[in-house]
Amino acid sequence: MSEILIPGGGYGIEAAADRAGDALGNAAFIEKHAAPGRIGLCGGRDWINKLIRKAQSPLTEDGHRSLWSHAFVFSERRIDGQWWVIESDLDLRYKQIRLGVQENRVDRYYDADAFPNIAILDFDLSPEQVHKIQVAGLDLLSGLSSYSISELVGTLMAMHSRRLRRRSNLLAKEGALYCSALVQHCYHAAGIEFLPGVPGKNIAPHDIDESPLPHRTHRIIRDLGVSTIRELGHKSKHWLSSALDSD
Repeated sequence: MSEILIPGGGYGIEAAADRAGDALGNAAFIEKHAAPGRIGLCGGRDWINKLIRKAQSPLTEDGHRSLWSHAFVFSERRIDGQWWVIESDLDLRYKQIRLGVQENRVDRYYDADAFPNIAILDFDLSPEQVHKIQVAGLDLLSGLSSYSISELVGTLMAMHSRRLRRRSNLLAKEGALYCSALVQHCYHAAGIEFLPGVPGKNIAPHDIDESPLPHRTHRIIRDLGVSTIRELGHKSKHWLSSALDSD
């Protein structure tokens, strides 16, 4: 796994185009690692993204919020020279609100302030698997599949129960998918299940990152997901422990 960890100007395991972490850093990173069929993950800073990250805390080892709030599939580089992605999103940033499966230029994720965490996952797909994933994504796009907030809520509910995680999503809707469920749907067409035994409509972005299946992960992490209060608590506890040890 190649990684750049920049918690306020930290260290780099992989040479970074921009260690300060501005928009150019995300752009150069994506340009280096993008490929058809690969998976993109991002962790945003706005309140919706923070809420989704926090809701996945039952899935993390330390109980902190997840690094990730959104998942998408790289489709291909088009005649305009840009990488395009297929995703299911709640796009509220423009005058015309778009909900559901959509195709966008990946440059919407170049802003490192809005998306401090970004990753690209490579499951070593064969050309045939890439083709099946692309076709599955385009089928969803042509069918105008909607974004399912209810399914997302059902997934968040199931995170607190192993039994519910292995059952069908309690709030599943026909013809609707949220972001990571779309990614799992496309990869299912290529014979890949990120978490065997967990239905596709219970898969969260964090699950994809933590999949036990062999894969390579490239990522930039600028926001570790630790709240300021908890971080201060950890530092105070460490300081107190050090003070007691010195006595």
